[in-house]
Amino acid sequence: MTDPTGPEPSALEGQSDHELPGFSVVVPAYNEEDGIGPALRQLKDALRAVTTPHEILVVDDGSSDQTAERARAEGVHVIPVPVNRGYGAALKTGIRRARYDVLVITDADGTYPPESIPKLVEQIGVYDMVVGARVGAQVAIPLVRRPAKWLLTKLASYLAGQKIPDLNSGLRAMKRDLVQRYEHLLPSGFSFTTTITLAALCREHLVKYETIDYHVRTGDSKIRPRHAFDFLLLIVRTIIYFNPLKVFLPAGAVLFAAGLAKLGYDLTLQNVSESAIFSLLSGGLVWAVGLLSDQISRVGMRPGS
Repeated sequence: MTDPTGPEPSALEGQSDHELPGFSVVVPAYNEEDGIGPALRQLKDALRAVTTPHEILVVDDGSSDQTAERARAEGVHVIPVPVNRGYGAALKTGIRRARYDVLVITDADGTYPPESIPKLVEQIGVYDMVVGARVGAQVAIPLVRRPAKWLLTKLASYLAGQKIPDLNSGLRAMKRDLVQRYEHLLPSGFSFTTTITLAALCREHLVKYETIDYHVRTGDSKIRPRHAFDFLLLIVRTIIYFNPLKVFLPAGAVLFAAGLAKLGYDLTLQNVSESAIFSLLSGGLVWAVGLLSDQISRVGMRPGS
């Protein structure tokens, strides 16, 4: 691990020029004074026997409590951000300051098992991203969130064209160049992990899922019910960016089918209605937009783009 007594990286500095063999663990934290101390101690214990060079970076995302002080007391680097900018923004700040070529992200609330990190990291090279999937024997996801989580995961799996065991797990290891390639798409909020998952899968990067447990968090969750709509919108927008036909073809088919049904009914009355013509034309227009979007997306997928 890097020397914890060295100078703290500035949150406003640019990306590190050091991309060395090893891994950097980035821990975003916002008002986690109750949980961050135990979480960091568990993390350090889990990495104590690891011989690969590594570091732990805590990004204090404008906390108004003692989060930064308690993180510093554990002897890790703390990157201070003066105002709260969001989970994704904190991750990007930490990633820019990370020294090593493999990036690991985890949370500061004690929910993710840090002992899984070495297993995730050791598979980077074969895979571009290894995700801790919260499908283990002990998974403490609140019941009220499970229906929305299930629906969003099913939708994302359909749109991405493959099964996604865990869409937005906050414990994962990634190649630095994978994150850099899609950094311009990664949002500042909680949708960071959803976006990088969909981007990697839609662009056919090698992604591996490892089963993990998920513990009860320390402190209050920052996720609110309104975030479900944000996730839904993000999924649709990301898929339109990478694979637009997955959205436009079924949408156009619904409109076209409705138009055909109305046209059939109108013919029995010997009177073709404007609504039938409108639905048929709308379906064709949606398909045309989808085909154009698909061509634009494929141009963007060319090597070097």
